[in-house]
Amino acid sequence: MAGTATFNVSSAPSPSLFRRSPSLSLSSKPFTLSMPTSRRFPKIYALSSNDIKVGTNIEVDGAPWRVLEFLHVKPGKGAAFVRTKMRNYITGNTVDKTFRAGSTMEQADVFKETKQFTYKDGSQFVFMDLNTFEETRLNEKDVGDKTKWLKEGMDCNLLFWNGKVIDFELPLTVKLAVVDVDPGLKGDTAQGGTKPATLDTGAIVNVPLFINIGDEILVDTRTGQYMNRA
Repeated sequence: MAGTATFNVSSAPSPSLFRRSPSLSLSSKPFTLSMPTSRRFPKIYALSSNDIKVGTNIEVDGAPWRVLEFLHVKPGKGAAFVRTKMRNYITGNTVDKTFRAGSTMEQADVFKETKQFTYKDGSQFVFMDLNTFEETRLNEKDVGDKTKWLKEGMDCNLLFWNGKVIDFELPLTVKLAVVDVDPGLKGDTAQGGTKPATLDTGAIVNVPLFINIGDEILVDTRTGQYMNRA
């Protein structure tokens, strides 16, 4: 019969041939393959101008924008509208734009992925996904002045749109060490004035007079201001 193999067995098989090897484990559980959670396919939703609020991401003229401010206006005469201030994720430009009430627009599919800043390679900043070990590299112009708060081992949120990084977010608060500052005086208090201090990232921050070299401080990355001693 086709497809049938015939074996000649001269003697009874050894029982050891049927003994399960201790290195093998059979399980009835289904095998699952762990896949990265990164999103690779955009989700496009239609928005109404009535849905606009601070933080809304919309796509205008083929570019992603973030709404910074908004105001619904209903004049005594004429149609209602929404006045907004928006920032372009790509260029960083901020503009004022008005939308007619009830008009529709596309939501920009901007999403975040947490990456750890691992090291700087020449002019590039290397961020790693600690789950997949995939690296993402940003140029100095992409990082901008945020580099003064960036330390190796710091977790940041990278923002993606159409498969490209368009921005990244630092932690709201970072702990940095003072590497250069005028000596403090005994009895100085936080209310007694401030002095400039150079931090280990190169940033210069005004700190209370009692802060000394070697102290670690907390800084608000949104304002660049000293918060308190760590």
